[in-house]
Amino acid sequence: MKIGNRNQSYLSWGGARDQVYENALPSLESTRPTRIVVGITGATGAPYAIRILTLLHHLGVETHLIISKWALATLKYETSMSEADIRGLASRSYTAKDLSAPIASGSFQHDGMMIVPCSMKTLAAVRSGYCDDLISRAADVTLKEDRILLLAIRETPLSSIHLENMLALRRANAIIFPPVPAFYTRPGGIDDIVDQSAGRMLDMMGIFTDGFERWEGFKKAQTEM
Repeated sequence: MKIGNRNQSYLSWGGARDQVYENALPSLESTRPTRIVVGITGATGAPYAIRILTLLHHLGVETHLIISKWALATLKYETSMSEADIRGLASRSYTAKDLSAPIASGSFQHDGMMIVPCSMKTLAAVRSGYCDDLISRAADVTLKEDRILLLAIRETPLSSIHLENMLALRRANAIIFPPVPAFYTRPGGIDDIVDQSAGRMLDMMGIFTDGFERWEGFKKAQTEM
């Protein structure tokens, strides 16, 4: 008789426990916005990073920004924006030395990372898993967590070492994106070139915008020639 009562108490407790779990389920649903990590290295191409951050800001995407020491120098040289202005485009920003940042951990959930522009030094660090700063560490985490990692590599010409590093990362499922201009858009200036590449980068991240011209076939006037 005691055994029966004990089993009954177990069943009752189990039912109550299941009810508690059911009541808690709604609070477990994800309510976070789309979240993208952006790393800026010292390679030339700072306007691409600024355009990416501006677009993501206007789209309401939560951005976590890392700027390397040499990126600050390049940004100052290639643009007229201050460091405060650039960091102000992001939801949250970090220094490259801050390895205690949330984005250094795989438990921090995000939807992908973009390194724009990506220097050959950072490319090599990510390829080898040598995480001596927050950009390479966040990229390493992005790969191991099987999230989207886009590297907007900026170098020319490319050595066999550069190409081998890119191939290794592509095999690890990273996106290698050299921002090559699309001249079918008949760009009127640098802004048009930057906009087209920035829009294509966001396409690769699963974030779509109509802020640039897409290929729709040859124009009628051209086909009639």
